[in-house]
Amino acid sequence: MKQYVIIGNGTAAAGCIEGIRGIDKTGSITVVSEENHPVYCRPLISYYLENKTDLAHMNYRRPDFYDKMGCKVLYGRKAVKLDRENQKVLLDDGTELPYTSVCVATGSAPFVPPFAGLETVPEKFSFMTVEDALDLEKAVNPKTRVLIMGAGLIGLKCAEGLRDRVGSITVCDLADRILSSILDTESAKMMQKHLEENGIRFLLGDTAERFEKNTAFMKSGKQVEFDVLILAVGVRANTALVKEAGGEVNRGILINERMETSIHDIYAAGDCTEGEDFSSGQKKVMAILPNAYMQGHAAGVNMAGGEEVFDRAIPMNSIGFFGLHAMTAGSYEGEALEEREKGKYKRLFLRDGLLVGFILIGKTERAGIYTSLIREKIPLDTINFEMLKKAATSAAFPIEIRRKMFGSVV
Repeated sequence: MKQYVIIGNGTAAAGCIEGIRGIDKTGSITVVSEENHPVYCRPLISYYLENKTDLAHMNYRRPDFYDKMGCKVLYGRKAVKLDRENQKVLLDDGTELPYTSVCVATGSAPFVPPFAGLETVPEKFSFMTVEDALDLEKAVNPKTRVLIMGAGLIGLKCAEGLRDRVGSITVCDLADRILSSILDTESAKMMQKHLEENGIRFLLGDTAERFEKNTAFMKSGKQVEFDVLILAVGVRANTALVKEAGGEVNRGILINERMETSIHDIYAAGDCTEGEDFSSGQKKVMAILPNAYMQGHAAGVNMAGGEEVFDRAIPMNSIGFFGLHAMTAGSYEGEALEEREKGKYKRLFLRDGLLVGFILIGKTERAGIYTSLIREKIPLDTINFEMLKKAATSAAFPIEIRRKMFGSVV
């Protein structure tokens, strides 16, 4: 009987479990979970703070998921070493788990720059886990002044979640625009204006040089007084286990299309990995929930002796703040076609006769059609692209392509 060990208990781990069980109904599966919670939907932690959901509805799978899948979950345990010679995973309590194959699904961790005086700040938090949200909930009240370091997705979702719970929110970032890894200059301005209209204050092109208790001394010379500090500067893939075992890592754990690492019988999936961006051909860390699941599922199938590849990963984001939604995907290199209306923004990126990326704000319905164009690399001269520039519609495709992509000629 095969022995599977999955290190991590997030979306990629759930995909891996289901991938294994699709092939092997009887092998043992042990999940090593640092968190004391069943798999949950991490992006929902900001909605918890907004009182739009509760802990039960944040679960990614039903409460009986592990039992039905025949899994053993070790909660509150951390894997500290991959013993590749003896094929064992060593845990922080001395437990040794023998394995036939392993999936490393360790995700990412907050990156905290070495700010001078950070240790003097009495109330400081990250915003990555449900425990972070629960701790933050206890620390704030309607008069709390919040300073968020980082105007990326994590920092801004935290701001949205806290808006109605606190007195004020200031977000700073060394970049000159918000969501700098996702949006271009014009779309970032549009989203920033909307956030400001909803009470969020920004200090861009500026960051803290040092802290003294509840005061941040900024590079610009400004001083910001706060009660609670949120550190959302960035994240780093958790690669240490594979690196220390001699595996190849870069910004993430290097994987192929079967989710194999450079070490035999060790696979990896999710935010800890670095794979090929199908839209650009470049190696990237693509920390996106749908990718994590599909990578995990492919890893599980292959660990169990099946055959599955995931070779069309692209950067994608579907985000929204205070009712204004945005979707982005692919690469932003190439010719840009832009359309604007009041409260709406569309930018399509073309290269070598293909759609390679897009940014949509305000009107994101049926954006999956654009995503399919990127993933399938459909030549634009084979469809009615003039129609597609105006609206995402399947009517722009010939009947044979519609059948292939949408299963319909409607």
